[in-house]
Amino acid sequence: MKVRHLQEGRRGWAWAIAVPIVKPILLATTKHRWIDGEKIPAEGGFLLVVNHISEVDPLIVAHIVWDHGRIPRYLAKAGLFKNKFLGFFFRSAGQIPVYRASKDAAGAFDAAVAAVHDGKCVVVYPEGTITRDPDLWPMVGKSGAARIALATDAPVIPIGQWGAQEVLAPYAKKPDLFPRKLITMKVGDPVDLSDLTGKDQTPASIAEATERIMAALTDLVEDVRGETAPTERFNPRTAGVKEFGNPNEDGRRGKAS
Repeated sequence: MKVRHLQEGRRGWAWAIAVPIVKPILLATTKHRWIDGEKIPAEGGFLLVVNHISEVDPLIVAHIVWDHGRIPRYLAKAGLFKNKFLGFFFRSAGQIPVYRASKDAAGAFDAAVAAVHDGKCVVVYPEGTITRDPDLWPMVGKSGAARIALATDAPVIPIGQWGAQEVLAPYAKKPDLFPRKLITMKVGDPVDLSDLTGKDQTPASIAEATERIMAALTDLVEDVRGETAPTERFNPRTAGVKEFGNPNEDGRRGKAS
């Protein structure tokens, strides 16, 4: 695969430190198969939406984005920013803290919209957290990605991935690094939201945009897994599973506090 030249000018000190450390570790512990990576826009602002299957997959998503000439800006849970050093590092790298299920979440929305308008690649996990589906299929989506997409009218590029869960299972304490695990990521065509943009956002239009985004992701995951997804996406609320944090931390699925 020919790696695309970085398109975004100076990468900044945080990326200058992180890439030489993280990329060799990923190359030593994983094999990767990038499919249709050229569909990642070479320039301009866009939203990258990805299914979430492991706490390690943001590093792997950063790998494919970097290999194709872009710098990823993540909507990341605010807890990662609580450490003074890490918070400074993440902000210097252009990452955006999200205060989930709080009034401060609006600030992340505004920051994401501004970053897209400024020509950045903003990465969003539309499920909001690692999937709760027992077989790790994409579950029902949150509205954040759709709202950013409709507010910016920017391309929404989906990536379906599989394999990161073999490196680190959801909420596992220890990674399984050897032998090297194969990571497959397939980049899809832009999600068509053209009939929903350019007008006032309504609950119906946001719900429809969210459904289209999740459908695109599910189709891609079916391709990379070579399997068929359930006809109905898993919903933590109706299944009685808590939406954030480790759903199994007290040993009883769906009963953790």
